[in-house]
Amino acid sequence: MTALRTRRPTGRVPWPLILVEGGEKAGKSWAAAVLSASAKVGQTYWLDLGEGAADEYGAIPGSRYEVIEHDGSWGQIFGAVEAVRDLARQAADAGQPPVVLVIDSMTAEWELLKSLADHAARERYFEKKKRRLPADVEPTISMDLWNEANGRHRKLMTLLMTMPGIVVMTARGKETAALDANGRPIERTKEYKVEGQKTLAFDASCWVRLSRDAKPIVVGARSVHTGIRPGVDEPQELPADWSLEWLIFEALRCDPGTAHVRDLTPLATSDDSFGRDTDERPVSGPPASRPVSGPPAALSAAATGLLDDLKQATDETGLRRIWKAAGDAAKDSRISPAELEHFRTQWKARKDELFPPQPKNPANDPARRRMFALLGQADITDRDERLAYVSDIAGREVASTNDLTDDEVSRVIERTESCIAQNTPPAQTEMEMAG
Repeated sequence: MTALRTRRPTGRVPWPLILVEGGEKAGKSWAAAVLSASAKVGQTYWLDLGEGAADEYGAIPGSRYEVIEHDGSWGQIFGAVEAVRDLARQAADAGQPPVVLVIDSMTAEWELLKSLADHAARERYFEKKKRRLPADVEPTISMDLWNEANGRHRKLMTLLMTMPGIVVMTARGKETAALDANGRPIERTKEYKVEGQKTLAFDASCWVRLSRDAKPIVVGARSVHTGIRPGVDEPQELPADWSLEWLIFEALRCDPGTAHVRDLTPLATSDDSFGRDTDERPVSGPPASRPVSGPPAALSAAATGLLDDLKQATDETGLRRIWKAAGDAAKDSRISPAELEHFRTQWKARKDELFPPQPKNPANDPARRRMFALLGQADITDRDERLAYVSDIAGREVASTNDLTDDEVSRVIERTESCIAQNTPPAQTEMEMAG
């Protein structure tokens, strides 16, 4: 039995990890450059990822930062952040003003990781098919590649969250069509989205939004000094003369003399007992006699019934109905995870049997070209968001838009046209028709 160890919280303010996001030309990079002129900070290092503002903003009066040179590879980018971390620790230990790291932008960081996953998927396709996938055809990115992309991002964020200094991250943000729980557009409603890895805003200790059309606001802050209670208070407008220096040292009350890195104890992932304790399975889990992966040794009555129904399916409507029924059965614990995985494998085989897949090249398919054009018009451009959107319409998981049938493409077009129409003001529609 492990002895319980506890301690009292210190109440000290940690080093801030600030997210500054907004639309184009809203002043994100400018605010970061101005911070470098503050007498309260030490050396500022600028890691430019896809923005190109570092050199020009060096002309801002008083700005003093060093531009980090890199070749665009993940290895050099991550290595540069590690080097800044070491310099920040040296400055903190010596009692010098805090080091500042600016990453401009985290939108480009996530785009890089998605591109690496895309490239790896294309290479796998080539190794398997011995021919290259056309550039305008999306590859199917497997879960292990997405796990690696998210793992690399998590490793970088952990480094930033434990930086013994100040970190400012920029990111792009925009309004997109709002969707309800069923993936349907909500009439004349928009929602705001930060462009980057989905947990980016969660990891920031302070989240600032800038706009060319509205006053800057603090969307949220992990602080007891800003007057913003998480989940209770609305975002607060910043004063007209705000600056990152004011936000960090006055609003957040960061004191370099007492500031500390976040207490993030690394979670141990080398526990040899993991996966070996077969005698103490949770009540809701699969029986001990049933393996948790691969084809189940014995199927439950519910799983057997689903597979029997699957054999009787002869059209897409039947396939979608059975797919949904299997999902409901898994949620209600009537079938185990292993049985659900086995069902999905059989479902795909049945689908391919009924409707042999025919590779589609968007460049030669007018319907698919129109679908992509409409998705872009509806601001559904992020790959993850796009696949979630078309999966909801298709009533099944879609790993790539190339897997959509012609009927599914038609339904995506119809739904997206409706989304665009509902989110286009009547006056604008009339002007377009008149023009």
